[in-house]
Amino acid sequence: MPATPPAPEAAHAEETGVGRLAATVERLRGEIRAAQAAADGRALIELAKGILIERLQCGPAAAAQQLTMLADESGVSQLELAADIINQAAHDHVTDVATDFVRRTSGEGAAEDATAVGVRLRTAESGALAAGDTQAVAESLLEHALTPLGADAVAVWTAGSDASLSLSGHAGFPVDEAGRWHYVPPGVSTLARQALIERRAVRVTSLSAAGLPSIGGTHSPEGGRVAVPAGTGGRIHGILEICWPGPLQPQPPQIERQIEALAELCAHTLEGRSVSAASPAADPWTTRSDLSELVDLADGLYDPALVLVPFLGPEGSLADFRIHHVNSHFIDPAGRPRSAVNGALLLEAYPMAVGGSELFERIERVYATGEPFRAQRMTLTALVDQVPLDAVADISVSRHGSSVLLIWRVEDDTARLANLLQHAQRLGRIGGFEQNVATGEIVWNDELFDLYGRSPSTRPVPLEALATHAHPDDAVAIGRFLRAVLHHRRPASAAFRLQRPDGVTRHIRVIAEPVLDADHRLLAIRGAYQDISAQHWTEVALAATRDQLAQTEQQAAERNRLTLQLQHAIMPPTQAPLDSPGLRIAVRYRPAESESMVGGDWYDAVVLPSKQVMLCVGDVAGHGIEAATSMVVLRNAMRGLAVTGAGPAQLLSWLNIVAHYLTEHVTATAVCGLYDPQKRTLRWARAGHLPPVLVRGQKASALRPVGGILLGALSETVYEEEELQMDSGDTLLMYTDGLVERRDESVQDSLAQLLTNARLPATTLEQRLDGLLTHSKSDTDDDTCLIGIQVV
Repeated sequence: MPATPPAPEAAHAEETGVGRLAATVERLRGEIRAAQAAADGRALIELAKGILIERLQCGPAAAAQQLTMLADESGVSQLELAADIINQAAHDHVTDVATDFVRRTSGEGAAEDATAVGVRLRTAESGALAAGDTQAVAESLLEHALTPLGADAVAVWTAGSDASLSLSGHAGFPVDEAGRWHYVPPGVSTLARQALIERRAVRVTSLSAAGLPSIGGTHSPEGGRVAVPAGTGGRIHGILEICWPGPLQPQPPQIERQIEALAELCAHTLEGRSVSAASPAADPWTTRSDLSELVDLADGLYDPALVLVPFLGPEGSLADFRIHHVNSHFIDPAGRPRSAVNGALLLEAYPMAVGGSELFERIERVYATGEPFRAQRMTLTALVDQVPLDAVADISVSRHGSSVLLIWRVEDDTARLANLLQHAQRLGRIGGFEQNVATGEIVWNDELFDLYGRSPSTRPVPLEALATHAHPDDAVAIGRFLRAVLHHRRPASAAFRLQRPDGVTRHIRVIAEPVLDADHRLLAIRGAYQDISAQHWTEVALAATRDQLAQTEQQAAERNRLTLQLQHAIMPPTQAPLDSPGLRIAVRYRPAESESMVGGDWYDAVVLPSKQVMLCVGDVAGHGIEAATSMVVLRNAMRGLAVTGAGPAQLLSWLNIVAHYLTEHVTATAVCGLYDPQKRTLRWARAGHLPPVLVRGQKASALRPVGGILLGALSETVYEEEELQMDSGDTLLMYTDGLVERRDESVQDSLAQLLTNARLPATTLEQRLDGLLTHSKSDTDDDTCLIGIQVV
């Protein structure tokens, strides 16, 4: 039978589900033994009469009369009531333990003698059994049983069929509290309701700390509270709420069992008395001795329904529910007739209702608390030839007096597909329509009214009037659409701007097809409207983004083209050899592979008026047009400064001033050398640049780095200068970091690789430079400048 998604009590349900099935099997076996033990019941009744004689101080006839009256009022058999009385008497030994606890934890003047406390508890029990109403029960409990435990107030709540609470008895509270807390509607969170819904005792150290309102809370907010469900046979008839004047300390198990025994006493009292008809929580079903009206209600339903009544076990606890009635619309998932299910126990007829399904636990909870249960698309599981078959249904469980009404509506494929279609239309913002051409009747679904911004009570808009609700500029497109559908009788679609009554304009696509009869006559038009506003504005944004991206790409391409032109105009990749006696000079420039990476690498090799040869290599930080223009400034400045005849260190000092003051925050590295052909000496200096490499014979080594920070970092700085004596056959290499730099290697490792490549034999200087570019393992895609001089 039915199954549900796991409830908060899923772990407990899984435990108890198997136990319930086992208990059902054991009960069926025990029914045979029960017939043989019927005679023992008479002895049990006589024992209960003896307890009443001792408690009420009456004779045997009066005890028998009292037992009969209590059984009639409680709605149970004398045997069941006798078992409850005997069980209650079994709690008497707890009295002595409780009294001893009070004496040990209280002062000498606060506790009474254990014998006196036991007499008070027995007196409270006797008074409760003989009390005429619940108010007298509450007063007797406080006076004789709870005051010795340190409590100063008690409230007895009656649970209604709708999970509401009514104050049936109270003692120890101010006079005005009873009227204020006479009735607690369903859904109001109080301490008693928490105990009712959770079906367990709730203990709080102080009411204010718990944050739950309750009777007397304004007068004693720091007092401790205990709320215990008072129920019998699986049904909670009410809540016993006990109040202490101060914070509630942890209690031993003996005291907790004593409180539970008092709640059980209240449960029997509440069970034997119906709620007053004047109470807002009055249950109209509690005053009926039969289930005829509930059966009539079930028969009037169009969905399958079961009327369930509780079935108690030997100990008086809820063991199962008996199927009291099956309505005429009932269809058994296992294919059995109504007669096969009617009168059976729920767990016998539908064993899959326990365990993972938890339906039985849901029904049990509704019966216990009175709080209805509703679930949509719940899985029902039935055993057909020992094979579990599932069905999806909407479930409703409600309590009516001492019975439970279970209703379900199985969802068939048609309903499921209709539900899916409804969700698809909602998610896709689609509204459907059908227009009868002969009668003019138009049917819209709710989604279409929402798209048009019209109330469902207004008349739908016919297709012929579509143009009056659209933007004037869309009239031509709408006209073509109507001619195709109404005149040519073929499917068509159109997009237009819908102008709604609330002033909102939506972009809509309408799709329609004609419905024709056998003679090709037009009967109706069926179609749908779809809100494509989001798609429209997305396309507009994408088009604008594409235009902006194309413009940006065009500007970047033009910018890179100008940068390359500027760079190539100043530094062509190849240059004619310089005329300097006893010296060969070769230069190479390799631009970046990506035009967007065009940088500020530069070189210069020029014969000065003094016949000395100036050799320079530099690298401006950054890429693009700014780096290229900065490179032009520094290169031309160096040429102009070199005619002064100053040495390399002085030239770099002046060039640093140019970079710092005459450019826009430019920083750069550079190495500068002056070669004297007469002396074969090279004076050189560097500004944060890699040192030159000297190739002599079969060896290649980097010159010792001299001090000097990069250009533009400081306004004034001094650069060191060093002189190198060169011999015939020596080759000197100056380069930028684009020749050696790698992302996955240190500068030292890259420089070592360069020295290895520089030692390779080469026929000419040009071949040596080309070989260095070819074998370079740089992976930064940066510009590369390379100057080589060879002494002959």
